[in-house]
Amino acid sequence: MTSAYEVMQRCAELDRYSAHPSHLERVYLSPEHAAANAAAADWMEKAGMRTWQDAAGNQYGRREGREPGLPALLLGSHLDTVPDAGSYDGMLGVVMAIAVVERIGDRIDDFPFAVEVVGFSDEEGTRFGKALLGSCAASGTWDDDWWTLRDQDGLTLREAFTEFGLDPSRVGDAARTPEELVGYLEAHIEQGPYLEAADASLGYVTSIAGARRFTLSILGEARHAGGTPYERRRDALVGAAEAISAIERLAKASTCIATVGRIEVLPGAVNVIPGRADLSLDLRAESDAERDAMCDVMFDAIRELCGARGLAFQAVETHTAPSMPCASWLTDAIVAGIRSTGDPEPMGLWSRAGHDGMVVGAVTDIGMLFVRCLDGISHHPDEGVREIDVARGLDALETAVLTIAQTRG
Repeated sequence: MTSAYEVMQRCAELDRYSAHPSHLERVYLSPEHAAANAAAADWMEKAGMRTWQDAAGNQYGRREGREPGLPALLLGSHLDTVPDAGSYDGMLGVVMAIAVVERIGDRIDDFPFAVEVVGFSDEEGTRFGKALLGSCAASGTWDDDWWTLRDQDGLTLREAFTEFGLDPSRVGDAARTPEELVGYLEAHIEQGPYLEAADASLGYVTSIAGARRFTLSILGEARHAGGTPYERRRDALVGAAEAISAIERLAKASTCIATVGRIEVLPGAVNVIPGRADLSLDLRAESDAERDAMCDVMFDAIRELCGARGLAFQAVETHTAPSMPCASWLTDAIVAGIRSTGDPEPMGLWSRAGHDGMVVGAVTDIGMLFVRCLDGISHHPDEGVREIDVARGLDALETAVLTIAQTRG
């Protein structure tokens, strides 16, 4: 039976499949992607699963239930990484899922459903700038406009598919249907500090954040820095600074998360008053209603402060993703699993980060288990988990699967 220590060792083994010798980077449709799939397939086979790679490069394993061809309870996460990544974001969930199938063993033969494990191929979007490509293919939400996306070397997504040995015309074969699936469970590091602050190993996810992203433009007038008195200035950068402060103030007073991660100033000369400032805004909340209401409040505040300075304000939406609530019946099973580890009052958290479940939810119910991570660090080489937390996570996920089998039986 695969132990927590062995799960962590397998995560370390996956670190070997990196495009760079000095840091971890494993991107979609790369040789490292193929190697990670092969390693996962080997572990799946050792756990008694039949394995295959789908038409979008996602790696699957399956163990039948009480009769062949039943709908499957899907467990998993993703195997790709960001640049300069840690060892656990995504990978831990895949390896834990494989270990749980091994631990349950022949008991699956009596399940009223099959059990599958998936290692999604591209959650992060590092190579082509579009996240969740693997799970979009699996959920039947692939967009043919993506075929022209290019990586930093100019290779299109279509060309990369072909180089990897996949047929772009058959990407639709990766799509799963609601009739094929019972639900989706994912274990993942928290990517935040709340479990650690509560001294809790595990938590359950209530919802995956719905995000909206914008380019905000503050428009003023570029004039000579020395010759223009303050009462005549329409300084776009000062207006942008006030807007950023207002965004932070409003978000901190709410349950939303707002981030300005980029700003560009024009004309950008040391002796010219800025005439234009463009800034990014990433806005997230547990529900779409909360997020959208906060968006309106923020934009009203920015318009007001711009008006006071004689500035104009524009907002262009560049991305939107709906929030994805976790299904109560799957959450109940995860809570039962956490309680089985000795935690009588499991902590519920909404995920501020995105996950494959956001799009898998288009075809089946989802549930998520969070595992405590060191100082809430993620997307960084210092990502860390404790063996005791992984051990409790394995126990909780196993119990959750057994609970679902019992209730559905």
